[in-house]
Amino acid sequence: MKHLAAYLLLGLGGNTSPSASDIKEVLGSVGIDADEERLDKLISELKGKDLQELIAEGSTKLSSVPSGGSGGGAAAAPTTGGAAAPAEEEKPEEKEEEKEESDEDMGFGLFD
Repeated sequence: MKHLAAYLLLGLGGNTSPSASDIKEVLGSVGIDADEERLDKLISELKGKDLQELIAEGSTKLSSVPSGGSGGGAAAAPTTGGAAAPAEEEKPEEKEEEKEESDEDMGFGLFD
């Protein structure tokens, strides 16, 4: 992925056919060592191809891939009187507070 990112950066910069040394230079500028085998494979597969066409082709392929689940279910409307609804809302809030208190009892936090 890092090799492809460097290749695309060079393409955006105006280099229409980046060489292995160009990609190594970009990766080296941020302290990443290039993998020769992967780099050679990437260059051989992209040689002579237009980046804009490849991106457009990939976008059409990705549009047919399902991504994600069906959204969350809708909340059910209360069927009883309006007075019952506030009592139901208070109960979950109390449970959430208990969870927060139990986390504090552990003696450490997420960023400690």
